[in-house]
Amino acid sequence: MAATDIHPSTGSIPAQNVTRTGPVIALLVVAAFVVILNETTMGVALTPIMEDLGITASTGQWLTTGFLLTMAIVIPLTGFLLSRFTIRQVFFAAMSLFALGTLVAALAPSFPFLLAGRVIQASGTGVMMPLLFTTVLNIVPASHRGRMMGVITIVIAVAPAIGPTVSGLILSTLTWHAIFWIMFPIALLSIALGAIWVRNVTETDPHARFDMLSVVLSALGFGGLIFGLSSIGESASGHAAVPVWIPLVVGAVALVLFVLRQLKLQKTDGALLDLRTFKSKTFSLAVVLVAVVFAALFGSLILLPIYLQQVLGLGTLTVGLMLLPGGILMGVMAPIVGNLFDRFGPTPLVIPGLVIAAGSLWGMTTFDEGTPVWWIVVVYLVLNLGLGLTFTPLMTSALGSLPRKLYPHGSAVVGTVQQVAGAAGTALFVTLMSVTAAAAVGNGTDPVLASAQGVHAAFFVGACIASAAVVLGLFVRKPVDGEIEGAPIGH
Repeated sequence: MAATDIHPSTGSIPAQNVTRTGPVIALLVVAAFVVILNETTMGVALTPIMEDLGITASTGQWLTTGFLLTMAIVIPLTGFLLSRFTIRQVFFAAMSLFALGTLVAALAPSFPFLLAGRVIQASGTGVMMPLLFTTVLNIVPASHRGRMMGVITIVIAVAPAIGPTVSGLILSTLTWHAIFWIMFPIALLSIALGAIWVRNVTETDPHARFDMLSVVLSALGFGGLIFGLSSIGESASGHAAVPVWIPLVVGAVALVLFVLRQLKLQKTDGALLDLRTFKSKTFSLAVVLVAVVFAALFGSLILLPIYLQQVLGLGTLTVGLMLLPGGILMGVMAPIVGNLFDRFGPTPLVIPGLVIAAGSLWGMTTFDEGTPVWWIVVVYLVLNLGLGLTFTPLMTSALGSLPRKLYPHGSAVVGTVQQVAGAAGTALFVTLMSVTAAAAVGNGTDPVLASAQGVHAAFFVGACIASAAVVLGLFVRKPVDGEIEGAPIGH
């Protein structure tokens, strides 16, 4: 067992050391914010990159698709990595990969180099959120986890939301290379501060096994699903590189085999991703709702800019600035919601949050070619209000219901679900919009009006799904002692 700050007999952090964990969490939060912010900067930057490098839109989309594919492959591995290696080792590996990828992208003279940089970045990015989750679960008492998870919500919800705004602001005065040059010194500073603050606050298992077959099945399963879902929008427009059913079928079959493999290996504690996390009813239900919430968030994040540009004819910088207040609102709400969770539990927050989110999506079904900008901003703010009320309670309930030894695997499951749900939400919204708009154009409808009809159809289905999720939210409960064998220390 590696040397840590965990007390050898109690399995908890000594009281005198708890007060020194603040800088560690602060650094991990800032580092995670930077790497997740990077995830959504390419959307606005894609057009200038295409013009500069002389590539098509279908080729340029690989800068986002390749990033998501790499994340989908890396995140399921983090359960093993965080069990086998120390917090310091994982942190330095993740941030070094991110810094290296950022430097490669900043210096990229051509598309292959830029794509390679994005893939290397994603290799580090995929590790950071599970690392942050696992660290917090191990060093923060259960009575204060809601507050801390509220801070983490700023990372997972706000960073992707303001990515397009940051990118738009940079591109208004500088070239796309500047996006990476600005992030590079921040990554180096994080590594330097990590050498001072990041300590080993978790137990490790030097005998943790690495099953290569599980890795291959995981890569094919989650990678195939992400790629297939990401290609649905292109397929609807007739621009898919391969028939969309191929990666979806390969991914589904590989995922089934992956699950069967894990069920066999976890009997001897050898699973790459331990699925005993789903023995907790609280965890299982919360994960399902997390998937719905992330599908709504990323679906709206991809569809709103398309609507604002194609239907209302607004510029990229204006679009980015319109989305910014929603991200700020969620950031302001996060610590408040965390405190409320610690006091009252998840139900008084999740139910109103899901109702508000569903209501805002119904409001988005009213968007057309004549909708005023102020109304769009208001409805989007209301959506972020609803999602902000649900993020922290759901994730705290899910991860807090697990025993300590399953923290790394629970964090990996949540991270994987977020990526798959984000891709599914994006695919669902874009496909519905594209198919509806194409059918309307075929019937002689004006292209702008047809796009507006497509947006209406997409948000209508999203509103229906969100409304159904309200019913599931009624069953979310605060984790209790011994929900599954080996309750988390600190309960």
